[in-house]
Amino acid sequence: MNEVSILLTGDFCPQLRVEDLILKGQMQAVFNDLKAEFDKSDLNIVDLECPLVKDGQTIPKTGPHLKAHPEGVKALQYARVGLVAMANNHIMDYGSQGLFDTMELCKGAGIATVGVGRNLEAARKPFYTEIKGTRIAVLNITENEWSNTHGDEAGANPLDLAKNFHDIRQAKSQSDVVIVIFHGGNEFYELPSPRTKETLRFFVEAGASAVIAHHTHIVSGYEVYEGAPIFYSLGNFVFDWAGQRNSFWNTGYAVRLKIGKHTPVSFEIIPFEQNDAKPGVFRLSGEALSKFNDNLSRLNSVIADDAQLKKQFDDYCRSKKDIYNIYLEPYRNSLLASLRKRGFIPSMFSKEKRRLMLNITRCEAHRDILLKSLEN
Repeated sequence: MNEVSILLTGDFCPQLRVEDLILKGQMQAVFNDLKAEFDKSDLNIVDLECPLVKDGQTIPKTGPHLKAHPEGVKALQYARVGLVAMANNHIMDYGSQGLFDTMELCKGAGIATVGVGRNLEAARKPFYTEIKGTRIAVLNITENEWSNTHGDEAGANPLDLAKNFHDIRQAKSQSDVVIVIFHGGNEFYELPSPRTKETLRFFVEAGASAVIAHHTHIVSGYEVYEGAPIFYSLGNFVFDWAGQRNSFWNTGYAVRLKIGKHTPVSFEIIPFEQNDAKPGVFRLSGEALSKFNDNLSRLNSVIADDAQLKKQFDDYCRSKKDIYNIYLEPYRNSLLASLRKRGFIPSMFSKEKRRLMLNITRCEAHRDILLKSLEN
């Protein structure tokens, strides 16, 4: 049988308790009963959500700076990961040197990378492989935040529909199957925005055989569009966070794509719990698995209904309105503006405020909420 099996997961950030296990060489305690799923795949692909560095210079940005110990690459090797998707909003947290060091580390471990490079041209390049006579291309794209390159600088492949369309079409002309891995969406929101749904469907229309998304740190649903599966968020894979226990943060799923050379891509979903009371990843079973499946069915039904999807996103935007209004609040009063102009009161636009404004206007997911807040 020439069917190709490719396993994909969401965010991998092997910090805190997981890092402790890795440094002790206890790899089995990281992956537990999920290891068997990696062992039976022809190719395993993981979203590497942080640079693997001991230290370095951080970049100015909003949000946390993430990193994990370079020994984390041994966990990827243990799980037989052959490719890491690196186009995400944290891979440049420790600058271009952190990116280059992580790429070299992976290369030395026999793990390919996709979605990043020393410039935009390199970051846009797909990963190609041939397995059992089927040629497969993998592209990796991320929304526009702090890691993207747009020219000669190092960084991650940005969401740019015109360029993305060209790249998918070009990859399709040189392969049998194209997998697009997308990092984006609204963090902690369990559904795609209508724009995200439209964008990921556009990737299929351009030629993608399957689209896999992550970034939101919460499980979302999926659909099959024009014969291609679209997964809107796999949730976290290995991402220990001290402030998150017994929450949405601790549930995720892997997707096994089953690929034939001349047949539509089929799939299997593998739900798990990660880094809750115990560090590591464990397959769901029993009542927990039943609840997961019920929730996934609920999400799928909303995704299938455009009117309901829009309503829920509008409700979500309303819940964020006050936060985004605070982000935007300038001096409105003419007297205050005059005093500011004369230097009697400080500018509200500090460097930190400017970075915040840049991010919420540049990043597509943030901008969706910003526009709704202004409309309301």
